[in-house]
Amino acid sequence: MAVYSRSAPKDLLDEIKHLEELFAIDTTKLKEITHHFADELTKGLSVHGGSIPMNPTWVMSKPTGHETGEYLTLDMGGTNLRVCQVTLTEQKSEFDIIQSKFRMREELKTGVAEELWEYIADCLQQFIKTYHGDVTNKIPLGFTFSYPATQNYIDEGILQRWTKGFDIAGVEGHDVVPMFEAALSQRGVPVKLTALVNDTTGALVASAYADPKVKIGCIFGTGCNAAYIEDCGSIPKLAHLNLAPDTHMVINCEWGAFDNEGKVLPRTPYDISIDKGSPRPGQQAFEKMVAGLYLGEIFRLIMVDLHDNHDAYIFAGQDISELRKPYSLDSAFLAAIEEDPSKNLSNTLELFQTDLNISPNAPELRLIRRTAELIGTRAARLSACGVAAISIKKGYATCHVGADGSVFQKYPHFKARGAQALREILDWPEKEDPGEEDPIEILPAEDGSGVGAALVAALTLQRIRDGNMHGILHPENFN
Repeated sequence: MAVYSRSAPKDLLDEIKHLEELFAIDTTKLKEITHHFADELTKGLSVHGGSIPMNPTWVMSKPTGHETGEYLTLDMGGTNLRVCQVTLTEQKSEFDIIQSKFRMREELKTGVAEELWEYIADCLQQFIKTYHGDVTNKIPLGFTFSYPATQNYIDEGILQRWTKGFDIAGVEGHDVVPMFEAALSQRGVPVKLTALVNDTTGALVASAYADPKVKIGCIFGTGCNAAYIEDCGSIPKLAHLNLAPDTHMVINCEWGAFDNEGKVLPRTPYDISIDKGSPRPGQQAFEKMVAGLYLGEIFRLIMVDLHDNHDAYIFAGQDISELRKPYSLDSAFLAAIEEDPSKNLSNTLELFQTDLNISPNAPELRLIRRTAELIGTRAARLSACGVAAISIKKGYATCHVGADGSVFQKYPHFKARGAQALREILDWPEKEDPGEEDPIEILPAEDGSGVGAALVAALTLQRIRDGNMHGILHPENFN
């Protein structure tokens, strides 16, 4: 809901109206985006592919809820490295977990590949010493590698491109597993990588472990992505493997790359500026409009533009040098603005004073609030297009979607705005009872990078015991 009023100067009201025109996405446009999205998902499964990679994961079943064993999991995210010990118990869908987080230092993201893998191996070794002591047998590991990767086997990950601010030379186009295992071997870390898992695949598997109604897993965080279960008969690019048509395969969509061609997404000048200044211009078009890494930057660019190039000339006479620093504002900054409960937006004023050394006046505060609302609302509505596209492609009239990530979990109104967009796209009638569940309900996911990765490792080992070796391991790793 807009919080500005006609008491604002006309020039600011004009700027607000212009921003509303730039960022608003009506129902007709949502449907257009969704149907193109569904076509692109299908294209990605074809022999020739498309912008959306639609990566087979070689996760070929849902958990039963009766998986057991002790597993290590490693989650290499954009901000933190998380190591977990997950014990799947005899009780259906129950587990115990111990975890430690390690900061992913910024210099690692653009440094030398060997330094990255050495740091990760050191963190694993530290965790094992703390919680395991001396280990005689290698512990199975599920490695959550949340970057677009081609997998011909479940213990392989050929990096297609870095995302989430990473830009390390010599890794794209190569399998990251041998690099990682070399660092483990050098340090004598007693770990055996059993499965490489995308965080979205993990979210799907972990959520389905707790809730059989879950058919889609999503991440709305630093990046954005989705996974769902496809029939191999609908994956032409796997036809040469002669898998039974009704064989299941979890597909890691990597839908952040949707519409790299610029056909349907309503990009603003600010989106174009972010793309041009990114390490990979022309890539991850969808992600750059909806993911947490970029929301604060969109807001920052708008504020600088309104100060420098518009008649409104906001923050007149003030030093905005802090505001000029690229990526100095994150999605949490926008969330704090939207969460400000005060009528005079005093919390937002304090936030600007503390973080940016800027003191907005009352009309400027209302402009700030409305801008944050527009950016957050657009992200939620666009995200719903991807969920709707998978649902349309698969013919899901009802299902649960397990969603994870900081934007979904913490950004105000994200879930409600996305649900409203789904309602518009899929033409659901208005609810008679406000407490009634939507036909397709997006719910908080279970721990995908921890429990999900452990479950994928457990499912992989079970398939090896069953002798079902399709895409499980490289032949040299069978023993």
